[in-house]
Amino acid sequence: MRNQVSDKNSSQQPDNSWLAELARTVVLSIVLALGIRTFVAEARWIPSGSMEPTLNGTPNQWEADKIIVDKLRYKFSEPQRGDIVVFSPTKTLQAEQYNDAFIKRIVALPGEQVELRDGNVYINNEPLQEINYLRTQQNTAIDVCTSGQQEAFLAQPQTIPPDSYLVLGDNRSSSYDSRCWGVVPRENIIGRAVLRFWPLNNIGGLDR
Repeated sequence: MRNQVSDKNSSQQPDNSWLAELARTVVLSIVLALGIRTFVAEARWIPSGSMEPTLNGTPNQWEADKIIVDKLRYKFSEPQRGDIVVFSPTKTLQAEQYNDAFIKRIVALPGEQVELRDGNVYINNEPLQEINYLRTQQNTAIDVCTSGQQEAFLAQPQTIPPDSYLVLGDNRSSSYDSRCWGVVPRENIIGRAVLRFWPLNNIGGLDR
């Protein structure tokens, strides 16, 4: 009888196995999502207009372009000229109280000599062709470097150090970039912007 009563009571207890399975699924999903964001890719929004017309930015994240950043690519390959990269502030930028990540385009690679002449970028004494992403009549000069605490980096020709990159915004008249504060060490690069997913009417890859 005791066994019969025990069996009867057991059958009346709720089966919580589905709850445990749901909890495991939720936890696994969270872990995978965090792992993907940490090591593979992440979504970001563009907070300023420094990359216009390529990317439209605004302090209101609901109106700004939103992108996917590939964080895995540079584990296996070198950053290339033309890549749009997201990077953490350099030591110079941190000293100026910048804490949020920047987004700019790689213009010069390690070992290259860079200088500005008549509003144009020259790499190893050759003019850089930027027609694919710059508006016409863009002037690349150091007159935007008014807020820095040091002389503008490209006030004179510079040779890019090893494992470092010179980056500029596509909106040259409104971008605080390498012209002013210097190069970005590779270790600061978070990843390459590869896809715009918002707004919906402008979804697409971000080619060089």
